[in-house]
Amino acid sequence: MLISIHPEHPQGRRITQVVKLLQEGGVIIYPTDTVYGLGCDIQHPKAVDRICRLRGFKPGRANLTFICRDIQQLANYTHQIDNTVFRLLKRNLPGPFTFILRGNNSLPKLLRNRRKTIGVRIPDNAIAQAIIAELGRPILSISLKSDDEITEYFTDPTEIHEDFQKLVDAVIDGGTGYNVPSTVVDCTGGEPQIIREGLGNLEF
Repeated sequence: MLISIHPEHPQGRRITQVVKLLQEGGVIIYPTDTVYGLGCDIQHPKAVDRICRLRGFKPGRANLTFICRDIQQLANYTHQIDNTVFRLLKRNLPGPFTFILRGNNSLPKLLRNRRKTIGVRIPDNAIAQAIIAELGRPILSISLKSDDEITEYFTDPTEIHEDFQKLVDAVIDGGTGYNVPSTVVDCTGGEPQIIREGLGNLEF
C-alpha cells in the first residue's frame, strides 16, 4: 500500500490510517528529515522482529532507534540525562541527529542490547511528528538501505514501494528523501562524541 501524505501539512485521516496499521502490529516505511526508515510500534515484538529480519539483524544486537516526539518523551526510556547532554539535546533537536543514551527499564525487553543503550531521534519532519503524536509513544526505526553501489539509501518513495510492497504493510510517500543519514552522537561516556558524520552540524 502506497500512502501519499503532504510533507508540510499531513492529512489527518491518512495519519490515522498509518497509526491504525502500527497499532495492529504493522510495519511501515516512512520519511524522516534524513533518509527513509522502516518503522513499527515499539510495543509489538513481532513487528520489531520483522524489521530486524528485513535488515538481517538480531533485535538484541541491531542498532535500533526510537523516534520520539520531544525530549520529555525521550526521557521516559533513558537514564537520567545530565545537564551537559540535556543542553546538547535542546540545542540540536528537532534535527538530523541520533543520540546514543543509556536506556532504562521502560525499554521493551526485546530491545535491550548488551550495552543497555538506545539511539534516540526527534526528526524535524511533519509526517513523522504527526504519526508519533497520534500514536502517543515512540516508533522503532532503522534506516532503509539500498543495495545500489552508488546510492546507499533509497530516496524515491515510488521505487521503495515497488521493491518493498510485499514486505511491509505501507510505504508513505512524503516526497524525495535524502541519501545522507543522521549524525550519530554517543553520549554514554564522558564527553559526547560524534561516531558518524551525517546531515547537520552539531552545536555543542
